[in-house]
Amino acid sequence: MPLIDSALLALADPTRRAILARLAKGEATVMELAAPFDMSQPAVSHHLKVLEQAGLITRGRRGTSRPCRLAPDGLADVESWLTGLRAAMESNYDRLDALLAEDDPQQET
Repeated sequence: MPLIDSALLALADPTRRAILARLAKGEATVMELAAPFDMSQPAVSHHLKVLEQAGLITRGRRGTSRPCRLAPDGLADVESWLTGLRAAMESNYDRLDALLAEDDPQQET
């Protein structure tokens, strides 16, 4: 599966988005990330594995713990794709505005 597909699939889950929002404040251990959720540590670990495979987070090593942090360029592919999509949509709206202006000469541009 392409990385962008993995990233979008990972972002589709509200728990994973909440985990990313928490990691935006700084690195955290699995136990720290699991605290706000009513789920087991293995369930949170599964979410972290999905986020890691999508390239959105990284895990380090500090003694026996593996703190998680946001991947530096984790959202770069998604951002690039969304930027291209936004540009295409704006171009379509510009063309539509031009067509509507041709149909209604009294409309101000």
